Formats: sequence, C-alpha cells, structure tokens
Amino acid sequence: MSTDANFGERLETQTVAYLDRIDDCVALLPRALDEYASEGAYDETVDEIAAVESECDELVRGLTALITDAGPDDIGLLNTRINFNESALLDFYNELDVVANHTERIVQEVAMMRPDAGVEPFADMREMATRIAEMTAVLGDVVAGFVRGLARADATETLAEGIDSIRALESECDDLRNDAIETAFADGAIDQPLVYRELAILLDELANTIEDLTDRIVVIASKEPGIVTDADES
Repeated sequence: MSTDANFGERLETQTVAYLDRIDDCVALLPRALDEYASEGAYDETVDEIAAVESECDELVRGLTALITDAGPDDIGLLNTRINFNESALLDFYNELDVVANHTERIVQEVAMMRPDAGVEPFADMREMATRIAEMTAVLGDVVAGFVRGLARADATETLAEGIDSIRALESECDDLRNDAIETAFADGAIDQPLVYRELAILLDELANTIEDLTDRIVVIASKEPGIVTDADES
C-alpha cells in the first residue's frame, strides 16, 4: 500500500475515533440534566464528561500532528485535497474540539449555579440538550463524509441532508432558548432569572458551534467538486 493511501486511511480512522468520543461526550449532556433534576448521580456524570473531554483533547492533538507533520511525500498525489486545504482543516479540527470543551463547561456551570429544575425554563434547556445531542450525532456522519471526500481523490460525498438537518435542529434550539429566557423573566415565581438566561445562552452557543462547523465544511467544499453540500447540486 502506498504512503499517500496510508495517510488518507489514518486520517479517516483517527477522525472517526475522535468523532465517536465527541458524540459520547455530548450524549451525556441530556442525561446529566435529567440526573440533576432527579437529584441523581449528577456529579458522577460531570466527571465522566470531563474524562471524555480529556480524551477528545488527546485525539485532536494526534489529528493535528498527523496533518502538520506530514510532508508532500506523506500526503502524496491521492490526497491533494488535504494538502490544498491544510490550514482550513487544522482550524476545523480545533473548532470541533470546542464542542466537547463547551459541553463540559455547561455541566460545570449548572453545578455552580444550582438552578431550580422544577420550572419551565429548565425543561426548555433539557430539550435543547436533546436537540444538541441529535445535532452531534448527525455531525459525526457529516464530518466523516467530509474527511473521506478530502482523503480520497476519486470520492464523491453528498452531505446536504445532514447539513440541512443540523440547521433545522439549531433553529429549534433558538426557539427553545427564547422560550426559556422569556419565561424566566415573565414568571415572577422564578428566582434568579439571569441564571436561566446564562445557561440557555451557553447551550445555544454549543448549538451554534455545531452549525458553524457545517458552514466551514460548505466553504471548503465549494472548491471541491467531489463534496456536495447543497441539495440542489446533488
């Protein structure tokens, strides 16, 4: 097997492993909020999220090192798409790492702020967490296809459906964020509405980060005819 084929396969394999752990991390977010509401093992789940986030940090360091340490002979002719997009790809992986980092921050902030879980704004935030977990699962498929398209010169990848799904879920998060904040300030029985506003915005920032990653893919793919990001092009 040639060196360039080896490089492409390593990039794909390591990316999929990284995406799996990001998905594992974010999937714990709805569970964590459920456990907080039920006074369950919330602290244990926070610790689990922190451990997975640390793994994600190690995995992304390995990925960026794989790209930056590779010379033209390593990347080879089969991976000219990667060579051409190296800087944008490194930025992309660093932004992807924000997903796990931000997930950890949210559960830590909940632990510090101690919001009342028995109110409507908390229920809205719990729904946001579910949508974000769904977005992350779809993102894994989209990014895997994107990297596969870059790593294989003859590959054609159609990512439009996944990107549209992420955008629709992000829009739902916007609505839930607005509902949470409006209710927190409109309901006089809710103490410290600013707490719910802060947490809803943090969750929204996580959803925005995931959507922003699809925007980055669209920009890079605009120069790569083998990667289709618009349903009208497929």
